[in-house]
Amino acid sequence: MRPAVEVCLLMAGLCAAFVSPAAAGMKLDFKTKTYPISGRTGTELVEAMNREGPKRGFMAHAIAQTSYTVDWELKVTEDGGICRLADATGTLNLTYTFPSVASDLSPSLNRRWKRFYAGVRAHEREHGRMAKAMVRATEKSIIGLTRENDRFCIKTRHAAKRRIRDVYNQYEARQVAFDKREHSDGGRVERLVEALMGKH
Repeated sequence: MRPAVEVCLLMAGLCAAFVSPAAAGMKLDFKTKTYPISGRTGTELVEAMNREGPKRGFMAHAIAQTSYTVDWELKVTEDGGICRLADATGTLNLTYTFPSVASDLSPSLNRRWKRFYAGVRAHEREHGRMAKAMVRATEKSIIGLTRENDRFCIKTRHAAKRRIRDVYNQYEARQVAFDKREHSDGGRVERLVEALMGKH
């Protein structure tokens, strides 16, 4: 039987701002948040995460969550009607949300919890790694973008936004595929939850 909760809820967004000047290279602003749970058994801990975890939709809750937005600073230059995107900096605003046990655990349950928590962190960190790769790939895709007959750089700005969106969509598909593998029947998420509950 599959667990009623999920490890990851991925929420992502993009915001493109055209400003000058921009510093080269990705910037990272990340936070880690926790929410308290308590229980005397693995099953009770899972049930607490299902009640208290970050929202996944209107009703369901996730065990943990990786959420991010990307703010873009793009420097464009114009010379004789030729517009060039000279520099790009993506600021990745990355937030992890994890459960934190507020009750005393027995030695055996504490060992199971530590293994479970390590697996959950590894899952979320992989989402974060892919988000970082997305920002770097986007920077590479748009720096040097050039459009002729674009005195006010309007075409260049629109082209940059399209490329940002295209790369985002590619990496979002990778994020979804990763979750699909992790949450499949017999997948790592199910094994983590069942091990915490003492089922194997």
